[in-house]
Amino acid sequence: MLKDITLGQYYQTDSVIHRLDPRVKLVTTICFIISLFVVDNWVGYVLAGVFLVLVIALSKVPPSFMVRGMKSIVFLLIMAVVCNLFLTQGEPLVTIWKLTITKEGVIQAGKMAVRLVFLITGSSVMTLTTTPNQLTDGLEKLLKPLNAIRVPVHEIAMMMSIALRFIPILIEETDKIMKAQIARGADFESGNLIQKAKNMVPLLVPLFVSAFRRANDLATAMEARCYRGGENRTKMKPLIYHKRDYLAYGAVVLYLAAGVVLGRILF
Repeated sequence: MLKDITLGQYYQTDSVIHRLDPRVKLVTTICFIISLFVVDNWVGYVLAGVFLVLVIALSKVPPSFMVRGMKSIVFLLIMAVVCNLFLTQGEPLVTIWKLTITKEGVIQAGKMAVRLVFLITGSSVMTLTTTPNQLTDGLEKLLKPLNAIRVPVHEIAMMMSIALRFIPILIEETDKIMKAQIARGADFESGNLIQKAKNMVPLLVPLFVSAFRRANDLATAMEARCYRGGENRTKMKPLIYHKRDYLAYGAVVLYLAAGVVLGRILF
């Protein structure tokens, strides 16, 4: 399951999406996520699905890789669906003991499941096609106006980039520790949910120790290279918009406009 987490990983290949400016991908991802909650009808979700499929096809990321990433949120997905099924008031459909499934609950559960799957997939596409350095530069550029009110934009962008970069590293470290504990006789599979949670304690302690050690090594390396964030830093590869970036912005605007117009016409 740990290897199924794709968020924060980078899939190296040559595609149109990979060559886009990171600012375009950040803005597109934000707009896509907002659209999932603003357009509250099935037409909007179908349009979002078509848009997402086209982006994945253009990114040349294998669909199997994206499907594998969904395995890590199965529990969260089931919880969201179950809560909406039984806790939404409306027209009763089925009664199980003291719990009632309503028509509105089924609709809301379906919408929540679609939103969650599209949200995770859309965010994964951005991280799979953008390196941590590109994400840092793009985020810093987008937030640059906040420097006027003394917001430490560079530091915020750097922290988010490091956090994303550490996700696959910590997943790999967790896998190594788990295999080492299993070789020593640890059991992470048997027992109920509470017992499984207790069995994870021997895993968490060395994982935290390893995380702090890696953070300390990173800080030492940055200091050894005389790293100083903030003003007057130059970029080896400055971000410059190209024609394809403006076309991508145009495609996002068309997607948002189509969702709003079709939603109003059909509903």
